[in-house]
Amino acid sequence: MFAGPLRLLGWIGQRGTAAVAVSVLIGVFLPFLSALVRPFLSEAVFVLLVLAFLRVDSAALITRFKKPVLLIAASMWMLLVVPAFALMVFKFLQLDSLGPEVMLALFIATAAPSVMSAPAFVYLMGLDGALSLSILVVSMVLTPLTAPLIGTLMLDGALPLDSITLGVQLFSLLAGSYLVALLLRKVSGKARIERYRTEIDGLNVVILFLFALAAMDGVADSFLARPLFTAGLAALTFALALTQIGVSLALFSAAGRPDAFVIGHATGARNMGLMVAALGGTLPELTWLWFALGQLPIYMLPLLLKPFALRFSHGANRLRT
Repeated sequence: MFAGPLRLLGWIGQRGTAAVAVSVLIGVFLPFLSALVRPFLSEAVFVLLVLAFLRVDSAALITRFKKPVLLIAASMWMLLVVPAFALMVFKFLQLDSLGPEVMLALFIATAAPSVMSAPAFVYLMGLDGALSLSILVVSMVLTPLTAPLIGTLMLDGALPLDSITLGVQLFSLLAGSYLVALLLRKVSGKARIERYRTEIDGLNVVILFLFALAAMDGVADSFLARPLFTAGLAALTFALALTQIGVSLALFSAAGRPDAFVIGHATGARNMGLMVAALGGTLPELTWLWFALGQLPIYMLPLLLKPFALRFSHGANRLRT
């Protein structure tokens, strides 16, 4: 009964990074489906976290948390140092004079934790999902403390962000998804989950596609109305993501190239949707367009970066042997 869907998910999972990149492009050209999918965004995020906890080896996750220095350093770099440095650059170049929409875009692009799907992307690139998930958990726990501070600096105190409410929402999301994954592990068993890991990757791609459908609302219209402006803005989102990844990779290289790559990916792939939700789900037009276009590097960079990720991982393995 389930053989056909499982084979299809396995086929998608084997082509994970390419399928994810294609899915976001499809989302751009199917804007009429956004209204149907958008009400289920919260459920999609929850399922992605469940799959991340399900896919990761619990022992590997515990091992990471037993050595918290790297996790805390990576999270502080991502949530405090990067946005503070970005703000300094903006002020030096006087880009803050462009208006609150631009500063709000900078805020959601640099103050957010790593994207919920980061562990899924990291698995698709063949790297350590346990480290990615650990950084995700720590950064989400710290975001209710750091985001209001960064928002105050960037937006002159005009940020309607409730730390307590955000903290409760994040804790509920993490705890609930972990408990569901734990229950599924008990029922299915570790061996079965390992046997179907490719199918789990395929399911990740499907859920990511649904998220892309909702996030891409308005992008096609913007490309038609202002093609050069929209293309330029899209290029800037790629430049920002690659800059964050590259600087993080250099900074954390002492931790080992595979770990540094995972930290770089977490820093460059931000959960802007979380910040949008915390801001009430509404954004000015320019800021929303930045948020939508910002999904392009999140979805497409895993495909582009996978060869480098594998090279880093293999290089580290040769050094250990």
